[in-house]
Amino acid sequence: MTSTTQTGDTPAQRPRKAAASSAAAASEFAIELEKINKRFGPVHANRDIDLNVRRGSVHGIVGENGAGKSTLMSILYGFYTADSGEIRVDGVPHRITDSRHALALGIGMVHQHFMLVDNFSILENVILGVEDNALLGPSLERARKELERLAHEYNLEVDPDAIIEDVSVGTQQRVEILKALYRGADVLILDEPTGVLTPSEADDLFRVLRVLRDEGKTIILITHKLREIMAITDYVSVMRQGAMVATLETRNTDPEELAELMVGRRVLLRVEKGPAHPGEVFLAVDNLVVKDDLGVTRVKGVSFAVRGGEIVGIAGVAGNGQTELLESVSGMRDQAGGTVRLKGTPLSLEGDDGAHRARKSGLAHVPEDRQRMGLVVAFEEWENAILGYEDDPAYGKGMILDIKAAREAARRRIAEFDIRPANERLKTASFSGGNQQKIVLAREMERNPDVLIVGQPTRGVDIGAIEFIHNQIIKMRDAGKAILLVSVELDEIRSLADRILVMFDGQIVGEADPATATEGELGLMMAGVTDRKATVASPVAATGAAS
Repeated sequence: MTSTTQTGDTPAQRPRKAAASSAAAASEFAIELEKINKRFGPVHANRDIDLNVRRGSVHGIVGENGAGKSTLMSILYGFYTADSGEIRVDGVPHRITDSRHALALGIGMVHQHFMLVDNFSILENVILGVEDNALLGPSLERARKELERLAHEYNLEVDPDAIIEDVSVGTQQRVEILKALYRGADVLILDEPTGVLTPSEADDLFRVLRVLRDEGKTIILITHKLREIMAITDYVSVMRQGAMVATLETRNTDPEELAELMVGRRVLLRVEKGPAHPGEVFLAVDNLVVKDDLGVTRVKGVSFAVRGGEIVGIAGVAGNGQTELLESVSGMRDQAGGTVRLKGTPLSLEGDDGAHRARKSGLAHVPEDRQRMGLVVAFEEWENAILGYEDDPAYGKGMILDIKAAREAARRRIAEFDIRPANERLKTASFSGGNQQKIVLAREMERNPDVLIVGQPTRGVDIGAIEFIHNQIIKMRDAGKAILLVSVELDEIRSLADRILVMFDGQIVGEADPATATEGELGLMMAGVTDRKATVASPVAATGAAS
């Protein structure tokens, strides 16, 4: 890689270099990557990658988990250094050594998980790390004026004195974009930017991105949502197994072609399912109240029921009580009030072994955070395959574990759920996110539970695995099981659920038919605005618990 001297200018005040300006005038590309290679031991993460990103465009990058797109962007932003190849910014070759160097070259990144200090103001977060000197007063004053200019120019209005923990997720994302612009970014890399946004907040983000593009900024968008690619990008590049397989004008392609390029085979993007045939109530929740670790009430008198042979989806923006609801119903968190019944029998969920008792009663749970709550990633695959079910007679008697039997069972599940690599002795940390999710699903579904609770079933999962996971959930429904599904992906809820309940601020604010409810109607309820076309959810538990 050709090397240039790293600039020492403060990013917030970085002037454009004459050489860069001259090269920019001659080059139509803001970013050019040529023959980029990166290895991590035996893994060839990037293979001779070529990528040209036109100035003043929105360029999407898609690919399955492990395709190499995050590695590539980490090289561009200075987290990694390529083993070989060349990076050109505005036509000038650079060896980007770290993120400060990237910022000095005009490259900023908005991470999927925001890098903000919750108890700082928006203004303090914006200048954090690029203060002029130890005297913060002058820095804050200059930053306030610059923030006002940026907010006005790019339609990114915020209250600079608001505290981060008091503002919406959509506003926090605006702050991340403002941070990058304040540091002089002309190229913005956004990693899965809509994962925690409502549909209306996502629309607001797209409007901002269009303004940024029209003002000459260059946007690189990493997302797994093909609908977003079609809606916002001008160009899209597809990566598969560390290689760049195609770059297309978005207007000349479609989601089906992109999915096939990503996976290497045709992928069914729509969930195929027949009509539900609900039977008796398997899960009844009546007036449930749940508090978080700080004693704040997060679930406020929620009532609903799920019948055998149906999928009930709970939609809502993250942080509105869904997590605490799932944790309480599955026995992982004590309830402050209310009852949970399984086939009419009250579940005793309190105490440290509440989840164990729930499993014994026929309730299985795929938690929202697979790495923190569903797996021990330092364990081998076969160990995670029996986690929580170690006392199953199939794996031995008493305190004696039949390791051979457990490993044989793990191998069967690996084959059935197409878990890759097919190695039960591999550390779980070495599996991709999609295959980790399959490990958890295989473990819970294998038990043939009456009720399956699934939180964020395809979070961070690539498109091929999404198709498989959705089919497995539908298969359980068609076998007469009751499925309670929570997802922040509205498309997923609408595709899978037979009924949709919407949560806002710890309450069920409405119920909708996925066949007729529009995204706009659901989005309004998710934002706490009840829509006249949606019906307020009446607790089926009151009539169904005795069924």
